[in-house]
Amino acid sequence: MNPSLTRKLEGLHDRFQEIGILLADPDTLADIDRLKALAQEHAELSKVAECFERYNHIIGSIDEAQGVLDGPDKELHPLAHEEIESATLQRDRLEHEIKLLLIPTDPADDGNAWLEIRAGTGGDEAALFAGDLFRMYLRYAASRHWQTEIAGESPGELGGYKEIVARITGPKVYSRLKFESGVHRVQRVPETESQGRIHTSACTVAILPEADAIETVKIDSADLRVDTFRASGAGGQHVNKTDSAIRITHLPTGTVVECQDERSQHKNRARAMSLLGSKLLDAQRRKQDAERARTRRLLIGSGDRSQRIRTYNFPQKRVSDHRINLSLYKIHEIMAGDLDEIVDALINEDRADQLATLAN
Repeated sequence: MNPSLTRKLEGLHDRFQEIGILLADPDTLADIDRLKALAQEHAELSKVAECFERYNHIIGSIDEAQGVLDGPDKELHPLAHEEIESATLQRDRLEHEIKLLLIPTDPADDGNAWLEIRAGTGGDEAALFAGDLFRMYLRYAASRHWQTEIAGESPGELGGYKEIVARITGPKVYSRLKFESGVHRVQRVPETESQGRIHTSACTVAILPEADAIETVKIDSADLRVDTFRASGAGGQHVNKTDSAIRITHLPTGTVVECQDERSQHKNRARAMSLLGSKLLDAQRRKQDAERARTRRLLIGSGDRSQRIRTYNFPQKRVSDHRINLSLYKIHEIMAGDLDEIVDALINEDRADQLATLAN
């Protein structure tokens, strides 16, 4: 283990012991808020501290066995060799476990997410592809027992969507979908193509973590312009005859959100405010990432739509993720929602990147 990492672990272990003393202090016990904060920090550090103690114990065992090897009693040398071999394996496993524990956790990982898909270059074919992508995510969500609610949509002229926004709820939604943000490109022969030529179209996908509460982002009502309008529908007895759809504009940033899925104006406003809070929170996160100048190969919920992240090549039945040089020849299964192989590969690659950072 490199010296800088060892020093960091020593500092965390000292803090763990310090908190243990503070938790027994009468002044701490009398302050409920401080007690709760310290108890949470103690719980978060306990696993790292425990692993570091075991690591140090194993290092001590290796040193003792090495001392036997350096000693004159050669009869004990075979046992010492066995001890060193066994302890070295345990040391390496613990070092890897400790590094995983030190990877910063994203507080949004366990929560829900907003999915936005917008048709890009390609006209009607891009809108059709946006519809295909939305169905792919719907099926993936269903396979993981997540719930999906459409918040707003703009249908394409020949089908699909010019734009669609949905809220996905369930355990660890954001952690599984956050790498989907970016430009998705499709190569195929459109149904409208009479000469069998392959066309290339693109859509942008953005995954935004849902804000736990609107209070997490300060939104001044004076900064909002709220417009109501009649929700679009297919007509018939269920057509919306009232101005229940909501459009909210955040004037300082120019951020615009709409919600027209519910018939209740109150519910649409609540949904729109939730989406607005998530967008503003995401903008803050991206600004912080830029300020820290953390250049990463993978998109981590940044919503960066300038990077082409994936190509869906139908003639070759191939899906390629360009960030990790992964190609899978199972396009129909993937479009049917079988995304775990891609998602797991992206998560593992990101984890490897962070482990490499710790090693430096």
